[in-house]
Amino acid sequence: MNPLFPPEEFAGRVAKARAAMTEAGAELLLVDHAEFLAWLTGYTVSETMYRAAFLPREGEPWFALRELDAGPCRDACWFGDIVGFADTSEPHQAMADEIRRRGFAQARIGADHASYGFTAATRERLAALLPDARFVDLPRTSDLLRAVKSPAEIALIAEAAAIADKAMAAIVAKALPGISPRAAAAVAAACFLENGADTGETGPIVPGVGDHEFLHGVMTAQPLAEGDILHVELIPKRRNYGARLMRPVLIGADRRGLSPLAARLVALQDRQIAAMRPGALACEVDAILRGAVLAEGLRPVYDNVTGYALGLYGRTPRTSDFSRVFLPNARWQLEEGMVFHMYVSAGGLGFSETVVVEAGGGRRLTSAPRALLSAGSR
Repeated sequence: MNPLFPPEEFAGRVAKARAAMTEAGAELLLVDHAEFLAWLTGYTVSETMYRAAFLPREGEPWFALRELDAGPCRDACWFGDIVGFADTSEPHQAMADEIRRRGFAQARIGADHASYGFTAATRERLAALLPDARFVDLPRTSDLLRAVKSPAEIALIAEAAAIADKAMAAIVAKALPGISPRAAAAVAAACFLENGADTGETGPIVPGVGDHEFLHGVMTAQPLAEGDILHVELIPKRRNYGARLMRPVLIGADRRGLSPLAARLVALQDRQIAAMRPGALACEVDAILRGAVLAEGLRPVYDNVTGYALGLYGRTPRTSDFSRVFLPNARWQLEEGMVFHMYVSAGGLGFSETVVVEAGGGRRLTSAPRALLSAGSR
């Protein structure tokens, strides 16, 4: 066994999970949300075939997954009870057999019914295989128990942030007329892999056009011309922990006079980040930026979030974690140790940072220059 975190860290996570189980009256916890699996056990894997870990109220957990993945699972988990099944097996049947063998066939089985792993089909199949069990919902447990990050988790996010900073500088150095978004992405991908990122997946690198519609644009090989904006969003991960960074990169001269807008967006976001203290309401933090952007006419409408949770990412359908978002109606409170991707956009410019909540306010883990970047400004 070679878990990523020390035993006492996993012990604290198990205690939090068991407290949630006790509150819900669950005797066994089923874990199938990819990030929750990594957080609670130390290992995560895609859902090519259904896989899950199980935590009883007392005693050690066990992990059930296809035999092909059992070796890596044993190496990464902090416990040794790993059950592998053949590819010819039916995964839900294998889960039910283990639950029955261990004496939980009539138990109250807790599960996060909002987990993307715990589909309606999975629930119906397990209920049919375990007719005497009762499935109890632990709403959003998969995300909310992980909301506050430990110092060790923040350190990994900081490593990812440093990779993002290096990749941004590498792109800016080559941001001359004729570069295409695809060519810029190739620079970022190489920098990611050279500096220890999990993969070369870069994030959206697209022309900056409009107020915010470019943020999720499609990468092209179209060369950019003098005065164009290359929007760069970088999303490196380090041991599954991700950081994010956005900057507008100017190609050549600032023909449209965008530098004052860039400076104003940065100033407003700095005010928002400074207000990210423990106990602050998310809606109030959101209003600092959103209200000013609208009041100053920098955007006609502002209907997207101004930030969202960061941390663990598994190989799942979800590319962003919206378990905690900054919106006008978000009335949850910030806590010390939470980490967020905070971003602002207008006029084809987008800025973002990876921010950790500390007692004195938000602290940026990303450190790229906060300005309209260009090859000539290095």
